[in-house]
Amino acid sequence: MKQSEILANINSRLGIGTLNPMQIAVTECHTPDMLLLSPTGSGKTVAFAIAMLSVLPKPQGKVLGVVIAPSRELVMQTYRVIRDIAAGYKVSAFYGGHSMTDEKNTLSQTPDIIIATPGRLLDHINRKHVDLYTTRVLVLDEYDKSLELGFQDEMKKIIRTMPNLSRTILTSATRLDEFPDFIKLRNPATLDFLESGAKPRQRMQIVEVESPSRDKLSTLADLLHSLDNGKVIVFVNHRESADRVYDYLKKDGLPVGIYHGALDQNDREKAVDLLNNGTTPILVSTDLGARGLDIDEVKNIVHYHLPLTEQTWTHRNGRTARVDASGTIYVITSEADNLPEYMIFDRSYAPTGHSDNPIKASFATLYFNAGKKEKISRGDIAGFLMKTGGLNATQVGKIIVKDHSAIAAIPAESARDTLEKVATEKLKGKRIRISLMS
Repeated sequence: MKQSEILANINSRLGIGTLNPMQIAVTECHTPDMLLLSPTGSGKTVAFAIAMLSVLPKPQGKVLGVVIAPSRELVMQTYRVIRDIAAGYKVSAFYGGHSMTDEKNTLSQTPDIIIATPGRLLDHINRKHVDLYTTRVLVLDEYDKSLELGFQDEMKKIIRTMPNLSRTILTSATRLDEFPDFIKLRNPATLDFLESGAKPRQRMQIVEVESPSRDKLSTLADLLHSLDNGKVIVFVNHRESADRVYDYLKKDGLPVGIYHGALDQNDREKAVDLLNNGTTPILVSTDLGARGLDIDEVKNIVHYHLPLTEQTWTHRNGRTARVDASGTIYVITSEADNLPEYMIFDRSYAPTGHSDNPIKASFATLYFNAGKKEKISRGDIAGFLMKTGGLNATQVGKIIVKDHSAIAAIPAESARDTLEKVATEKLKGKRIRISLMS
């Protein structure tokens, strides 16, 4: 694929007019193999997409490129980016929790590019649903996280089925001292942009919020009521704590969602989608949410619990002050906490429990029980909401279409009225169940 075409698609479909220095360095790197080290939120997905697509031949009805990522959330994020850039190529995503039947049906026409978690991709290989012999480019995205999560054996078996690789790309937000022996790199170019991780710190304010009691819940609620409207992620150290904090904030009337590993895939996807579209602008999360999620414009990070390591501190904080934005990091402390040396505060703050522009749910979310497999597109839903629901183009928020469902953000203040108008109407001649998500 010509680089000019790739860059044009990045501009028109992703709205990125100018590449950042890290992405430019990747476009100018012509070695077969590369190691890309860059902070969370720096645009690695776009960078390795350029590096992969620029060396792929035209579609041939064979697998040409494979991206392996450690989590289903990262797979879905990467899939959306590459699908939009790789015009003319069939791109498929495979991950645990996704319908195996749907994935098998997708493979009836061989994809040109596969994005997958290690376990699910190996499952398809073992079932002989897919042949990776023709793969030319392999990307191991956040390879350090894949190793940390114990996917070494799966990745080793997958890579053995790819004898014709012409380019291997590894990406990470942290350094590894050495590579596993099954990752064969030929004099790789190392593009190290980790030092640029200091720049977001200049756009961050790190603020101490002292809690008068060891139980910080009331202090957390007061803090959230004091903040101006915008997205907030509250980090805790345990799933049980996430449930407890979520329940408390929900009862306090705050628009809050929850994200942790004990939730099923649909609930985790829902939590991220509703945070992104403004329905629940506060998210309570374990450190599972500190990496690999596609979350836009997070204004504030709150450490309800102190992070257990400096690396966790860095990844949590990396959810804000992304690209050129600024952000504020609030750390709630009590007498029970031992503050680590790396935690340096710019100032302290005592919450008032009041804001002139409080955090609110600006949008509500409509759920449609039909999606891509039922031939429903984002354009279909947008047109339906404008024609039947009486909304104008500026009132229709983010629309996400999945295999058998879709969601659309609409103004919260008119959500019930809009639902009443569209609930009994047909979409593309089909009777579809439409409801409000909560």
